Amino acid sequence: MRIAVAALAGLVLFAPHAEAGRSRGCPYVAGALPADTLPAGKPHGNQIPIDHIVVLMQENRSFDHMLGQLRNEGQPRAAGLNGFNANPAAHTGEVIPSFHQPRLCEVADLAHSWNSTHKQYNNGWMSGFAETNAVPADPSGQRAMGYLTSDDIPFYYGLYSTFAMGDHYFSSVLGPTYPNRFFLVAGTSFGRISNESPSNKSEYGPSVFDLLENAGVSWKIYYNDIPFGGFFAGARAHPEKFVLIDQFYADAEAGALPEVAFVDPAFFGSEQSDEHPPANVQFGQAFVAGVVNALFASPNWPSTALFVAYDEHGGYYDHVVPPAACVPDATPPRLTPTSVPASFDRLGIRVPMVVVSPYSKPHYVSHRTHDHTSILRFIETRFDLPALTARDANADPPLEFFDFSTPAFLNPPVLPDAEIDPLRAAECLPPG
Repeated sequence: MRIAVAALAGLVLFAPHAEAGRSRGCPYVAGALPADTLPAGKPHGNQIPIDHIVVLMQENRSFDHMLGQLRNEGQPRAAGLNGFNANPAAHTGEVIPSFHQPRLCEVADLAHSWNSTHKQYNNGWMSGFAETNAVPADPSGQRAMGYLTSDDIPFYYGLYSTFAMGDHYFSSVLGPTYPNRFFLVAGTSFGRISNESPSNKSEYGPSVFDLLENAGVSWKIYYNDIPFGGFFAGARAHPEKFVLIDQFYADAEAGALPEVAFVDPAFFGSEQSDEHPPANVQFGQAFVAGVVNALFASPNWPSTALFVAYDEHGGYYDHVVPPAACVPDATPPRLTPTSVPASFDRLGIRVPMVVVSPYSKPHYVSHRTHDHTSILRFIETRFDLPALTARDANADPPLEFFDFSTPAFLNPPVLPDAEIDPLRAAECLPPG
């Protein structure tokens, strides 16, 4: 997969995107209501005909890795790989172009810590992905440059080509899973830059769960093995709202979904469905397809919106430079002497995001900047809830993904199957 630098002479492979140095205004603060932050004429509260918001967050895949070929395979307006995307190899300096990864799983997890991700970002050059991913089984780090196609994940390519998607949706932090998932439900990571568990049971909060409880909005967390919302004291105060995933399918079938639902995949096990490398990505695709199909068949479907996103890039290459972001609060990153010095003033690496709803605009691509707090802000906008931090106060709720006047998908579309290829799945099994 490697080629000599000279073969690509004259191509601008690693130049920063124009957005790298652009700043953004942050006029709103924690507590700001949607009615005060939305442009004139934008709907909020009961003006939005969505009664059930479902949030499903998968793990550790960048946009270019998952959907870089979408522009050639179903959605030409999506900003994906252009044939001139590459990174210098670890150790040798040779150039590794993006390539089709034939495996559905990886030889090892990829680097995506705070330090690694900042090195991958490299001040907007997006040139450190291969360098930070060198391991004995892959000394050049080339696996960071691999991408999937519609042959590998046909359901996903059909889903993102059919419903409204974003091609400038970013993770919230240049860092790993926990901080990014904290931003989804709390608008901040409380200074965390690594996958730290709380040191006491009341450390993390407030969160969206507190907002929902205070407003009398119904909610549940449906989970397979670990409910991520359990980190938050405001959620743990209501253990009856933590239910296993089978209850999601039962509630969907009965038309009994809550107003807000978080659906967590299986983070462990032989059929791990969160897609975290080195897991088989087709298991995650099948899980998401099951959730989507359950909603299609549900009596709640006519008033439902499902947000599917990924917590962070997992070390995989993406070519779009993360833009500047609003600092969420007064808590700085909890840096150590060996941490890359940085703040929470920039979004993380770009990841996939799609909105599945009867009101989703058909075949639509949003080029506006969003991150995980945009989903949080949509929840706040639908139920007229105050912002938790300055980050979600200033986040753009993805209202442009919807046409609330015309439910184009009231009759759900037919999407490709999410089958698991047994031969390719066998490549992912340990020897013996």
